[in-house]
Parts: sequence; C-alpha cells; structure tokens
Amino acid sequence: MVGRHSAVVASGSADENRGTGLPAERDRCRISWLLMTADTAQPTQTRPKADRVEVRFAARAVVGVTALSAVAGIVWGLLAPAQHFLVVSGGGAVSLTGESIHQFDAMALFVCFGLVVGVLSAVAVWARRELRGVVQFAGLLVGSLVGAAAAAVVGEGVVGIRYPSLDDLELGQIVAAPPGIGTLVALIAQPLAAAVVYAALVSFSPDPNLGRAADSSG
Repeated sequence: MVGRHSAVVASGSADENRGTGLPAERDRCRISWLLMTADTAQPTQTRPKADRVEVRFAARAVVGVTALSAVAGIVWGLLAPAQHFLVVSGGGAVSLTGESIHQFDAMALFVCFGLVVGVLSAVAVWARRELRGVVQFAGLLVGSLVGAAAAAVVGEGVVGIRYPSLDDLELGQIVAAPPGIGTLVALIAQPLAAAVVYAALVSFSPDPNLGRAADSSG
C-alpha cells in the first residue's frame, strides 16, 4: 500500500510539473516572438522618417542654390562690360577698336561666376554628412540647373536696367550694346562644376557610407 501511494504521489507530481511547465514554455516563446517582431519592425518605422528628412534637405538645397545663383546673376549684370559702337550714316553702327572682345568677356565672366557658385554649393551640401547620398546629389544638381537659368534671367534684367534701349540715334553718337551670355552653353558651367566636385568628394571619401551614421544609412 505504501508503494502504491508513493507511486500515485510521484505520478501526480509529474503531472503538476508538466501542467505548470507548458504555460511557462508558451510564455517564453511568446516573448521571443514579440522581441523578434519588434526588431524586424523597427527599420521599417525609422527609414521613411530618414527619407523625408533627405527630401526636405534636397528641397532646401534647390532653393538655396537658386538664391545664391540669383545673387551671382546680379553681380554679373553689374560687372559685365558692354560693347560700344559708333553710329554712322544710314542708321548703321561700327564697333569701336578693341570693343568686340567684350562679348567674350561678358560670357567668360558669367561662366566664372557659374563655376564658383557650383563649387561652393557642392562643398556646402557635402558638409551635411548625415544626409550624403543620391537624394542630396539630386537636390544639388537640380538646384544648379535652375540656378544657372535664374542667374541668366536676373543678370539680363540688371543689364537691361544699366543699358536701356535707345530709339533716336544721332550720327557720330557712341552707344553701348548691352552684354549677354552669348550662348546657352554657358549655363552648363555651374551644374557641371557642382557635379564634378561632388563626385570627387565621393571618390576621395575613405568611408564606404560617406561618413553617414549607421542608423541614417538604413
């Protein structure tokens, strides 16, 4: 009788251990699953936020580069030399000696301003190391293209104020022809300089992540 009683007690104890062990094992599995779900869901929650930050910075880069280019266009319009002509009989005009070179001077000055703005804007955008990448470069390139066009339009407007058109010309009068950029090819200088400088900075960067933090690179 004592042996049977001991066996029954042992069997009951084993059943109790199994009964209490299943919920504990189930709870551990549930906690592990929740932790795994939280780890896999965290990148999908932070990445869109980083993308929005990059897009906002790219938009600000477009506005900033365009504004800087417009200022450069104003300076160009104030400094660009005009070509002077002598009014002759019949309403014609003859360029004075040495004045024809000013057409090239005006175009070269515009190209130089575009190169300077392109280099400065590329370096300024690159300084935001946590946002370096394709989105940042796209904002720089779009801003440089729009900025070059804005510089030409603003510069031509300033030139039009400096040298108003003359309707009544007199014989022997010396008139100044307003300068211009000469060719639309001059607009390529600024975006080309910005792209080359940014590509060079990327090439010489020792960090494969371009200096971005691990969490911002996705």
